[in-house]
Amino acid sequence: MAVEEPSPLLADESTFLERCEGRIAYVFRDKALLRSALTHASGAVTRLVSNERLEFLGDAIFGAVVCELLYHRFPTYLEGDLTKIKSIVVSRRTCTRISRALGMEEFLILGKGMITSPSVPPSVLADVFESLVASIYLDGGTQAAREFIERHVEAEIDQAVEGEHGGNFKSLLQQHAQRDHGTTPTYQLVDEKGPDHSKCFKIAAQIGRNRYTPAWGRNKKEAEQHAANNAMSEINGDPPPFPAE
Repeated sequence: MAVEEPSPLLADESTFLERCEGRIAYVFRDKALLRSALTHASGAVTRLVSNERLEFLGDAIFGAVVCELLYHRFPTYLEGDLTKIKSIVVSRRTCTRISRALGMEEFLILGKGMITSPSVPPSVLADVFESLVASIYLDGGTQAAREFIERHVEAEIDQAVEGEHGGNFKSLLQQHAQRDHGTTPTYQLVDEKGPDHSKCFKIAAQIGRNRYTPAWGRNKKEAEQHAANNAMSEINGDPPPFPAE
């Protein structure tokens, strides 16, 4: 479980940090960098010693590494295709999922107000992954950060490509709607354009009274996938990857 600062667990800080290093498969030369990466603003003496600055740097490094990976891995993809995949892979939803897979809830240093919450907010988990990227970069250099990122995004890239080219976002949105709202999503045709033999369709996903940003597609099936993608992004606090216009 996450720990509050100060805490009995941190009295043996060396053991605490070593356990975290084992979890992320990287050993720090400068242990203070790891501790900073794990420290949320609520658990810091001042915000300057929290992970906020590391998060800022880690976000940029994460995006750059993913862009290079996609550029080399998909030499036939156009800029628009690469941009859509990148937006999924570097999203806060992905960062949150990776942090959960690593079990980072156990190592977060949180303040009293957050330690009493039943669960760690997704935004905090997303932040700590980006902070870890930056702390590894500062401690071990570009290659160390790249290896850490690659270990955790290969599967995310595969999933993003599958969703973009064949799609599983409707399934994900349905799972969310059934689990959290006890209902199923509906898809509303908002607009269409083009000649009969080559129409494009604009569709919005809706759960209950919540309608999400609509998206265009070359057919209704594709438009529904894009609309579901937009909905999942908005639900997770990310901007919709497909424009409404």
